[in-house]
Amino acid sequence: MNPMLQIEGLTKRFGSFVAVDNISFNVSCGEVLGFLGPNGAGKTTAMRMVTGFLTPTAGTAYVGGHDVTKAPLAVKRSIGYLPEGAPLYEDMTPAELLDFIANVRGLAGVKKQNAISKAADRINIEHVMHQSIGTLSKGYKRRVGIAQAILHDPEILILDEPTDGLDPNQKHEVRKLINEMAKEKAIVISTHLLDEVDTVCSRALVIANGEIVADGTPADLEARSELHNAVTLRISVEQSGQGKAAIESIESVNRVVEGNTDGSSITYTVYPSGGQVIIDEISGALRNASVEVKEIQAERGRLDEVFRRITTMD
Repeated sequence: MNPMLQIEGLTKRFGSFVAVDNISFNVSCGEVLGFLGPNGAGKTTAMRMVTGFLTPTAGTAYVGGHDVTKAPLAVKRSIGYLPEGAPLYEDMTPAELLDFIANVRGLAGVKKQNAISKAADRINIEHVMHQSIGTLSKGYKRRVGIAQAILHDPEILILDEPTDGLDPNQKHEVRKLINEMAKEKAIVISTHLLDEVDTVCSRALVIANGEIVADGTPADLEARSELHNAVTLRISVEQSGQGKAAIESIESVNRVVEGNTDGSSITYTVYPSGGQVIIDEISGALRNASVEVKEIQAERGRLDEVFRRITTMD
């Protein structure tokens, strides 16, 4: 199956400053790609080029088979785009804005009314449809922005910080909607929220200084964490000496780091050699040493640690 979105050598320079530096990747139907990076990494610039709102200095993007540099209108027809900040006409109501967007998209009659009703229902804004957008909270403005992006049921969605300004319940609703739509669309989410990647993304691409520095599933990135397969455990202070000695005797243990104590118990983090799975060996060693384990768990790895490391490398 051909990718719905193909990025080839995309580059953007502003004078001597290179904002996006020769990036290439594909996104297929059914994928939700989390496009990650620190502020100023080039995420928004890349999304503006992909959607045809900014001309690349070099390279191109193919959206639904259309070259963004040669067929920008066809590209825009194929895409639902939520820009950074979701700029809206604040003197309009959501109903008026969605009617305007529907007209621009070429929708009319019953088809237009059904599209507006469906978008409003999916993003849960029916009760503010006739209220001036300027009087809405930041969260509701964001939801109106998402509604206009999905109005024409596009095959490709580009969402720049889709849950920015939403409360936890609203974030849950939007993430649930993204998961539902992902079955039949290619979706790119530009975000700095790592929990968003873990919740809705099937794949994560990390950009730093305009270049791609990582591309894989969230689990792939977690496996690059120093804490991947590390074990956190809690034992009594009285048994800490024999417990630590038992753990350090395990060949596959790299090091043992002492953590917090509440006076009666103490926490240790045990790091494996080469990312090996060591929790069973640790449990067995402590059991053989007659050390009572109050709590024990294996770590998946932490995206925030991996993100910081790969985006701050010189």
